[in-house]
Amino acid sequence: MTLETTLAAIAPADPAAMAAARDLQARLTKPAGSLGELEDLSVRLAGLARSCPPPLPQPASVAVFAGDHGVHAQGVTPWPQEVTAQMVANFVAGGAVVNAFARQSGADVLVVDVGVQAPVPLDAPNLLDANVRRGTRDLAEEPALTRDEARAAVEVGIRVANALVDGGAACLIGGDMGIANTTPAATLIAAFTGAEAAAVTGRGTGVDDPTYARKVAVVAAALARHQPDPADPLGVLAAVGGLEHAALAGFLLGAAARRVPVIVDGVIAASAALAAAAFAPDAVAAMVAGHRSVEPGASVALAHLGLTPLLDLGLRLGEGTGAVLALPVVAAAVRVLHDVATFDSAGVSEK
Repeated sequence: MTLETTLAAIAPADPAAMAAARDLQARLTKPAGSLGELEDLSVRLAGLARSCPPPLPQPASVAVFAGDHGVHAQGVTPWPQEVTAQMVANFVAGGAVVNAFARQSGADVLVVDVGVQAPVPLDAPNLLDANVRRGTRDLAEEPALTRDEARAAVEVGIRVANALVDGGAACLIGGDMGIANTTPAATLIAAFTGAEAAAVTGRGTGVDDPTYARKVAVVAAALARHQPDPADPLGVLAAVGGLEHAALAGFLLGAAARRVPVIVDGVIAASAALAAAAFAPDAVAAMVAGHRSVEPGASVALAHLGLTPLLDLGLRLGEGTGAVLALPVVAAAVRVLHDVATFDSAGVSEK
């Protein structure tokens, strides 16, 4: 599907299904509101699915989008760029944290090369070669991507989402890998929310004070140079985004068009979620915030989207790890609507 056909397929949450879910929650054998955010989540998922109860979000599929970044040349991270390709190989071999968490949660993992600089010489069923270009340009000096390249990356994400749903996935999770990718993420978040560079820029993999100061300065300078317009999300992605950020935005849009829940991970996914919401505000109905990353931009982005994170564990790894950890919580929220008796059916007296 193209970007345009995907956007045309995205519709608001169904109010009748949401009302039915609220009514059912009120009749279950528990005090009203006692499950807190999980009740709200179950109502949102009913609205997304247009049914009460909504389908269980199982099986789930994780797509890890990988890309490299020209802004690496600005010294925003101490990690060498070749680590991106090396970690792609590690994901494919099943040796990364997201692989371990996915095995624990019963999810499968697809790795998508959407913009890795070094060719990945692997042939594996869980690796998709969808490389748009070998890393972005340096956003500190010029636009990171052309509009056509940004669109191509968005449409990679759309195609991946559709393929996974067509393959039976009832819940999608987007992950990321890209050395230096928290710098474009911070720039995207500032562009879409209007927040100051220092408020959305974190330490990523754990940079020292001089590197952090340089990173904030790079984000601020990029915003001043490019003047990205949040009403033009494709232009924002092209100017200051990354290939994996653009692909994740498409992945989120693809999930929304198919009315399948998509769990948002950390700061990279949150920046992509802002782009997706700028393309189609109703896409937020499909998004579940898996966790609160310690990267400050993630909280700014989630607040802008009106999403409440399910977990807060001090995570800042990316890869989709926090979102995978949230998967059983999402499933439990839906399971309540399927399995818990009502006061009438159980013969339990109400207050």
